[in-house]
Amino acid sequence: MAFGREKIEYKTAAQVAGMRRAGIVVADAHAAVRAALRPGATTADLDAVAARVIAEAGATPSFLGYHGYPAVLCVSVNEEIVHGIPGDRVLEPGDVVSVDCGAIVDGWHGDAAFTMVLPDADPADVALSEATEAALWAGIAALATGERLGGVGEAVEDVVEASGVRYGIVQEYVGHGIGSAMHQPPEVLNYRTREKGARLRAGLCVAVEPMLTRGKRHTRVLEDDWTVVTQDGSRAAHWEHTVAIGPEGVWVLTAHDGGAARLAELGVTVAPWLPEGSTPA
Repeated sequence: MAFGREKIEYKTAAQVAGMRRAGIVVADAHAAVRAALRPGATTADLDAVAARVIAEAGATPSFLGYHGYPAVLCVSVNEEIVHGIPGDRVLEPGDVVSVDCGAIVDGWHGDAAFTMVLPDADPADVALSEATEAALWAGIAALATGERLGGVGEAVEDVVEASGVRYGIVQEYVGHGIGSAMHQPPEVLNYRTREKGARLRAGLCVAVEPMLTRGKRHTRVLEDDWTVVTQDGSRAAHWEHTVAIGPEGVWVLTAHDGGAARLAELGVTVAPWLPEGSTPA
């Protein structure tokens, strides 16, 4: 989806705090789905787990009904990259399972994804997921240390190149602005371009979400008009977090610790941005 030069919605501290509440719901849903994710479970089972967590929190699923999407989660398995519809598919040992979840609290969105490789995994699939997650955190770190949004794509490509493996970087599906809507300007690319992108400033909130494949980057959409798969049948991984830029730095809204542990490994300190007198969730 191309946003062109549409206006970016910059948030206040109070609005970011609202997004943090939605982000915590997503983080809780992820934790519950991870606990349920095992061979023998169906993708619909995982959807039901996330639906329960979101409902118990008094939140609303971002995905259900979005342009007609029929589920709470996107669950994409093996060669499926993103937008896989949960159903009666039974998960098998060694499957690569990507789970994408969004939630709304008081009109504010959180959106995040993770990939899990089930036991008896091909080591190359584990390496794929680890490289994609590393690319995610490098992209988030670039939001803290850079001046322009294009630095995210540069950081993702740097990680892929450093891996020594010729992973495909999916280009048709990219990160995005997020806030009062799930998808907003600006696009957050996962690859280098000549465009520097928007200037990084306080109030910018984006979802960073690299998707890598073990083969070529090219994709196609299945007949359900949702599920995106690799054109060559290679396996794929997808990692995502919602991130806010504040006056003092970044805050990962969909991570329970705000991203502190992983960003510390990259020399970045998390800087929660909250209304005066409030405390981090």
